[in-house]
Parts: sequence; structure tokens; C-alpha cells
Amino acid sequence: MYEQFGLLIDGQWRASRTGQTRPVIDPVDENVIGHLPSAGAADLNDVLTVLAREAPRWAKVSGWERSVFLRRIATEMRALSEDAVRDMSAETGKPIAEAAGEWNAAIDQFDWFADESRRIFGHVLDGRHPDVRLNVRFDPVGPVAAFTAWNFPALLPARKIAASLAAGCPVVIKPSEEAPSSTFHIAAAAIRAGLPDGVLNVVSGKSSEISAHLIASPVIRKVSLTGSVPVGKLILKQCADTVKKVSMELGGHAPVLVLEDADPVAAATACARAKFRNAGQVCISPSRFYVHESLYEPFARTMADIANGLRIGRGSDNGVEMGPMANARGRERIVGMVSDALTRGATLLAGGEIPVDRNRGFFYRPTVLGDVPDDALIMREEPFGPVAPIARFCEFDDAIKRANDVPFGLAGYVFSRSLEGANKAAEALEVGMVGVNDMLLAAAEIPFGGIKESGMGREGGQLGIFDYLEAKYIKTRVV
Repeated sequence: MYEQFGLLIDGQWRASRTGQTRPVIDPVDENVIGHLPSAGAADLNDVLTVLAREAPRWAKVSGWERSVFLRRIATEMRALSEDAVRDMSAETGKPIAEAAGEWNAAIDQFDWFADESRRIFGHVLDGRHPDVRLNVRFDPVGPVAAFTAWNFPALLPARKIAASLAAGCPVVIKPSEEAPSSTFHIAAAAIRAGLPDGVLNVVSGKSSEISAHLIASPVIRKVSLTGSVPVGKLILKQCADTVKKVSMELGGHAPVLVLEDADPVAAATACARAKFRNAGQVCISPSRFYVHESLYEPFARTMADIANGLRIGRGSDNGVEMGPMANARGRERIVGMVSDALTRGATLLAGGEIPVDRNRGFFYRPTVLGDVPDDALIMREEPFGPVAPIARFCEFDDAIKRANDVPFGLAGYVFSRSLEGANKAAEALEVGMVGVNDMLLAAAEIPFGGIKESGMGREGGQLGIFDYLEAKYIKTRVV
């Protein structure tokens, strides 16, 4: 599956100098899909040399010219859609429709940043004296090292690659070893679009070794990560030694508030569709459901009915609505969380088991838990799987307190037919993004990111490019 790819260094696909490879596992049947080259120190040093060479060159390319390259990449990605979607589904188990939607969203990133590259505006201030000019401009931060997760293997790399290129920064990206093909296809599109050699580089291999080697180098001036909170904290510590610019989109534990005046059936339907998308392996997935006590029964019943009716299987099969989880460790975590919640008094309303007809692969039935206590592990830690824990609330202030009582702050959701109630709740939630009666938050034009331990910086929107730029102030006295 990966024979035509490899490590992309200075515009050339090649094997690792070490000759070592790593297998990629099909989450549906646990068979090996293919093998990836494992980059060694010599390979990474080659990348650093290329980035150091290309940084001043790419920085001098005008925003208008960079825009042309980005638009061409988007065009070439459209031409590669069929292969990219098929490969993504094979690696992740996603239904084909979900994979196609993600690939299109990745293309949107390049279209969006093609425009943003022409709109890197500085500003001029009046000096305190008539012969003084104060000018602020934005310059590329320099070479970027980007690291992405497996759950959205096209969208996550696209956000980082497109923003880097638009800002004038050469980039090396390390995709997840569990689902690398989307990054390879994006890089192939960049080559076909005529992007200069060395501006985009791709490496694969052991994440901890690659990140440590790249981050330790003074060549790298910016690090962008989408990953878990523990990994984010480790990367931050490594970046501190050379004081690198950092942006991070880490884990979340998104609360959902279903207020007293909401439609419980409509809310539950929207929540179930969002919760079980990508088998719940979505950083902004709704993962704690606080429902007003007067609406609890119809909400919980609707969630359970939808969960029981979902068809699971291989993503490329007709009619499949949910695929497997990505790996065994994720499923083991979910099994433990469900067991913990039931031990603490929660009620099993749907699922709660590995399908008996799936003795291979990493499947887990869509699961709904009722009356989950606040001290259950699943209410305190991100589940990242197809489990929906529901709890009741009576008072608004109590629901807000419980929703905010975690160290995460990526996304949150509110269902209400009252503009006053919806705004009050949205403003009170300690998160970077809020959906009101809507759960589809991600789009190229919005600033995606969180607060607290869910990260720093924003990806996409008008703000996204600034994480790849540095402000420079110039004071001039006219003589």
C-alpha cells in the first residue's frame, strides 16, 4: 500500500537509511496493511539540513505566489480523492462517507490558506512626534516540525501544512504510524503542484525518537502538535530548552448541556450522531451529557435506540455507520471505563460489549450509560471511544459547575430553545469552542482550539496563520 511512498526528503521519496520499517495494522481484522520506513538520526539530520536551506528561500516568496501553490495543491488533492479516501478507510475503519467528508475538509484548508497567504497584514501607528513612523510587520517564524494524530489523518496534517506554507515556513511533518497514507497523498499532491523541493518533508517512524531529535535542533523554530495531553506536556518541556514557538490541540472532554426548554428527542438525535462518529474518536466529540431531570427519560431512551440501531463493520461495506476503534489499547481503555461506571452505580442502556460476531479487529458496540455518577472515571477522563455517559441535573449553576470541573477545555455544547439560556450557558462554559443546537464545529474558516490543558493557539480561520508568524516592530525617525 505504501510502496510508492516512503520518507519525503528534499522532494524525493526514499527508504530509511536504517532499512528499518514499522507495520500498519488494519483495525478491522488486525492484518498488516503495509510497512513504513522508520526514520533514523541520519534521515532526520538530512531533513534539518534541507529546512535550514529552504527557510530563507521560501520566506522570500511573496504571499501571492504562495497562494498559487496552495491552490494548485487543493486541485491536485481533488484529483487524488478516490485513492486517498479508500486508503484512509482501510487504515482507520471509517465509513467511506466519513473518509470522503474528511478529505474534502482537508482540501478546504488549502483553499482557505491560499487566501490567507495574501492577507498577512501588518499595521502602522502614528508616532508621538510628526517625524516618527511606527510600523509592525509579520515575518515567517521559520522551519516547522508538525506532529499529528491518527483519528483525522487528512484534516490534521492539512491544517498544519497549509498554514505553514501560507505563512512562508518550510515544514517537516510526522503523521501517525497508524494512518499515514493521507499525509503521503497530500505530499504527492504538493509534488504534482510543483511545490519547490524541500519546502514540505514527511518522515515516519517512532514518534518519541523523531520528536526528540527534531525539537532539540535549533533549526526548528516552531512546533505544532495534535495529540494527547501527556504527549503535549512532554513536547512543551522539550521545546523549552530552545524556546520554540508552540501550538497544541490536545485532548478534550466536551460537556453537553441539555437545558430544560430543549427538545429532548432532537437533542438526543444530534448527540448520538455526533458521539458515534468515527467511533467516538474525535477530540471535540460530546463526551459528558448533562440533561435536565425533566428531559432525562426521553433523551436517554432516544440515545439508546439510536445506538442499538447503528450498523457496525468495515468502513468500505455498504450501509456501515460505525467502524472499529483504531487500536487495542483504546478499546481496552473503554472496556475499563464502562466497567468502572457500572461498578459505581451507572445503568447500561445500550451496548457495553465487544460484538460476539467480531472475534478480530477492535470493534466495540455503541454504548449508552445512564445516571453516571460524577466520580466515575469516564466523567473525569476523556473516553475517546463510542460511549455516551448521561447524568441528570436540576439547577443551571450546578450543571455549569460540573461541566467545568475538569482540566480540559476544548469544546462544549448547549441545547436550548431560549436565546437567553443558550447564551448564558455558552459564555459560562470554560472551553475554546461552543456549539449551540449544533455539533459540527470544525471548518476551515473558524479558529479551532482550546484552553486549559486542551492546548494553546488556534488552527484555521483568520487567527490560524498567526501561529506561524512573528511580529516585528520597526521605529523610523524621518531625517
